[in-house]
Amino acid sequence: MSTTFRAGALALAVGAALGTAPAYAFDDDAAVEEVEKIVVVGSRAAPRSIADSAVPVDIVGGDELGKSASSDMLDQLVSSVPSFNVRAQPISDAATLIRPVNLRGLSSDSTLVLVNGKRRHRASVIAFQGGGVNDGAQGPDISVIPSVALKQVEVLRDGAAAQYGSDAIAGVMNFVLKDDADGGSLSIKRGEFYEGDGATTTIDGNIGMPFTDDGSVNLSFQYKQADATSRSVQRADAQGIFDAGNTAIQNPAQIWGNPEIDDDITLFGNVKLDLGDDKEFYLFGNYAERDVTGGFYYRNPHNRGNVYSIDGGQTLLVGDVGFATDGVPTCTLSNAYAEAFLGGDGSSSSVSANVGNVLNTQAYQDLVADPNCFSMNQIFEGGYTPQFGGNITDTSLTAGVKGDIQSGFLEGWYFDLSGSVGRNESDFFLKNTLNPSLGLATPVDFDTGKYIQLEKTFNFDLVKGVDIGLEEPLNVATGIEFREESFEIIAGEEASWVAGPYAEQGFNIGSHGFAGFSPAAAGRNDRRNWAAYVDLEAYLTDDFMVGGALRWEDFNTFGSTTNYKLTAQYSLTEEVSLRASTSTGFRAPTVGQANVVNTATSLVNGELIQSFLAPPTDPLSSFYGGRELDPEESESYAAGLVYSSGDFFLTIDAYSIEVTDRLAQSSQIDVLPEDYDELRARGVQNPELISAVTFFANDFDTTTRGVDIVANYSMSLMGGDTQFALAYNFNETEVDEFNPETVSEGKVRRLEEGMPDHRATFTVSQSWDEVAAFVRLNYFGEYYAVHADDTSDLFSETADAAVTVDVEASYFINDMFTVSVGASNIFDQEAEELQNGVPEILGAQYYESGPFDYNGGFYYAKLTYNF
Repeated sequence: MSTTFRAGALALAVGAALGTAPAYAFDDDAAVEEVEKIVVVGSRAAPRSIADSAVPVDIVGGDELGKSASSDMLDQLVSSVPSFNVRAQPISDAATLIRPVNLRGLSSDSTLVLVNGKRRHRASVIAFQGGGVNDGAQGPDISVIPSVALKQVEVLRDGAAAQYGSDAIAGVMNFVLKDDADGGSLSIKRGEFYEGDGATTTIDGNIGMPFTDDGSVNLSFQYKQADATSRSVQRADAQGIFDAGNTAIQNPAQIWGNPEIDDDITLFGNVKLDLGDDKEFYLFGNYAERDVTGGFYYRNPHNRGNVYSIDGGQTLLVGDVGFATDGVPTCTLSNAYAEAFLGGDGSSSSVSANVGNVLNTQAYQDLVADPNCFSMNQIFEGGYTPQFGGNITDTSLTAGVKGDIQSGFLEGWYFDLSGSVGRNESDFFLKNTLNPSLGLATPVDFDTGKYIQLEKTFNFDLVKGVDIGLEEPLNVATGIEFREESFEIIAGEEASWVAGPYAEQGFNIGSHGFAGFSPAAAGRNDRRNWAAYVDLEAYLTDDFMVGGALRWEDFNTFGSTTNYKLTAQYSLTEEVSLRASTSTGFRAPTVGQANVVNTATSLVNGELIQSFLAPPTDPLSSFYGGRELDPEESESYAAGLVYSSGDFFLTIDAYSIEVTDRLAQSSQIDVLPEDYDELRARGVQNPELISAVTFFANDFDTTTRGVDIVANYSMSLMGGDTQFALAYNFNETEVDEFNPETVSEGKVRRLEEGMPDHRATFTVSQSWDEVAAFVRLNYFGEYYAVHADDTSDLFSETADAAVTVDVEASYFINDMFTVSVGASNIFDQEAEELQNGVPEILGAQYYESGPFDYNGGFYYAKLTYNF
């Protein structure tokens, strides 16, 4: 059966995957040559058109990805594939640095990411506050891949673990790099939000060059700067203290908005060389680095627990220098003095904090005058809001040889031998904060340590068509894979983690907001696994194709797993075909999830608490139910219809994904006072300073069901080419079973309702010889909105459906220069506003967990030079 496909209809299908049809003119011969290369994921046979594929695959052209207000690959894909979602992370610990994504409502590490068909390494960042569905997810950092480097993106929306291995429960995304040997482009884009902030400048370029007479070198770069945004109002508590005379209060005291991104540079290279004798050498890789700085929660100077107070703000927490030095209290105002000499329990001092402005009280003035006394107000009189950020460095390199084997016992087979190494490093810092246990000697800026993810992969694959008397040869593919993955924690500077001399007086240990990694937490953990697979595909008749795959993997940590996949496609007529698939899959827990350590600030029922994330086998976690992690297991079923007639193209695909032993970060589990003694006996240090613990666990099962619809039509209108594209996704997740001791009812609701069940895009594109334009409507259905990961009634509700509109117009000045202007959310559709009372508590205006950008409309202009 031919793998070619009508150019007009396929071009529209490519546009549908984008959510905008192609908006440029090209001649039919060139179009056929381009689109016949189609897609390589989903089948290990010859590349197929999306109509001939037995599983649903979206194709997004690299040029189409660039037709977006954002220069971030994550946002570009959200506009491209309706079942793909990503959210802003304004105050979300490490998830602010590398945003997690979702395909078909599953976590970001349930989608396997490939580059040129080779497995992409994970990010070192684990999403500790990942918006419910992504809590604890550790997926690859897709944002480092610039659209200028891409020929196309292939999105396989079907379980494929039996073909490609762990993580492919929701599907596979393959980023195909450009490999042209000549030509190139250079562009500059500038834009900002309607509010006048978030100004973003992006410069990118691509060049193709010959590499000897039989090869090519294609190089790409992108450089980006993005200012921070703020959608904040002043908190009521901060305003009240300011009104009482404390002029050190900032306005706003706490920022809700996008982080600042500095010096975001990405370099990609793709090399190919014909070795002769039907063999080719290839080499590709990247280097990327960026600095990201975001905000944290405001620390109130009257009542922040274990910093300014230990009795809920009734009195200040007053440090006693003498008690810390030799055990004898010397500050008559301190908590320690009250306990030792006044018969108290040490929970209160003589400095009242439940006043308008503690700085103006005589007791506080006496405290400052006494060298034996201190409080954190002497460092930050108006409280403080830590700034959390990091330097993210990402590198990868893949090299290999492929071609025909022309002699020996493997004669006639096509082989691909490759090796890859990928490394992602997150170097964290915390500014404008303190280590309270160090007293007035504390620094205010900290290097809190690093996470490093390192992966090595080696593959040997074989493919051959075997004639067994069918319409076409039986395609046989087989191969082996070896992978090694490590996760390393590098300790931060001593001041970021040390328990200072005032810890025993109730002062918090470590840099407040994100405690540094101690030498005890530092170290490296590794995992290795082998895999082998066989993949068969054949046309039983000219109209009926079937396929099957079987994969075995063995991990040195938890043993082996075997998975299968069956696919079929039947052409009822030349215009209509049916397709179906069923498969099992798995996702191995990452080394990071099994060993990561982190201390963070969380919001629970409106109160800030210090939450400790520990490995599941740590004494603290195991006391509250933690245990060794197991792989997730899945069963997927899908059925679809493909219709193509003339310039009309339609696909409808229904799916069901059952995941058992699903892995995620647990809800916060309170560390209770009655458990302190036993925890100390188990080796847990200072349990009284830990409000709650979380850990990773296999503690719930889910079933996700949905339907994808893609429809396209092209015609001539108004003297030009007009294209219509509709893409719709219905996706619903149900939690079948969960452990109430580690999974809260609020988290269950977030898993089930946290993303819209209905999502759609409709695009009209128009092109003439000198002008091209498109209008895209984005529909987002109702969803369960949650603010600051707090599922209490005050901080959550069902949000209304919304529609945003994107537009862009391009003018082709000549063959080389193009100028484009556009806007996303041109009518400035507001995100769901928080309920009355919440803005005054946390200083935010909108739920940050929504499916579209809460920052509002964004306009931009772009100039492109093609050569």
